[in-house]
Amino acid sequence: MEIFLYTLGVMYSPGPVNFMGMNAGLIGQFKKTIGFFIGVGCAMLTLFILLGYAGEAIVSHKYLPYISLLGALYTFYLSFKMVTSNIQLNKGEGSAGSDRTLTFWNGFLIQALNPKGVLVVLPVTTVMYPAAHVTGSMIFLVSVLISIGGAGAPGLYSFFGAVIGKQIKSDSWLNLLNKVMGALLAIVAIFMAYDFFVGVNLI
Repeated sequence: MEIFLYTLGVMYSPGPVNFMGMNAGLIGQFKKTIGFFIGVGCAMLTLFILLGYAGEAIVSHKYLPYISLLGALYTFYLSFKMVTSNIQLNKGEGSAGSDRTLTFWNGFLIQALNPKGVLVVLPVTTVMYPAAHVTGSMIFLVSVLISIGGAGAPGLYSFFGAVIGKQIKSDSWLNLLNKVMGALLAIVAIFMAYDFFVGVNLI
């Protein structure tokens, strides 16, 4: 039980993946970003399977700073796309349009490169799984359940974003919120970059 409480508590807290999910809901793309949610879940499952069966031999703590750097760069890129987009309500969705709709690979990459995701997985697979006697096929089954919860986190944020977005009737307000979400994503990227510099100095 503590495994699920720990992972859900961390995955449902604010972070780059959840910010992006909320933004997608705000600009009316909740239904179009289902692939993004699935990508997030698949990235979590991949990490759990790799680390669950191979432990820290796959992703050592010394590699986390470099994962943080890649994640920061990708998050900055996505933040830039959000801040520079122009949403027009009369088109039914943002001018981000279909070419800027969050995809499966957006979700997979942002979660796979999110050090928060790796830091969720490492203690679970190296400490909690052995303590709870989760071995063999149980590693796969428990990892699938946790990953479904992981996919649901940005989905829930996106749903709330969609509810809020429907109450907004002005292009300017929606664009302001979109830029605020982009700015928050940039702040997350700064912290990820900071983790890189701190981690490199400790190696």
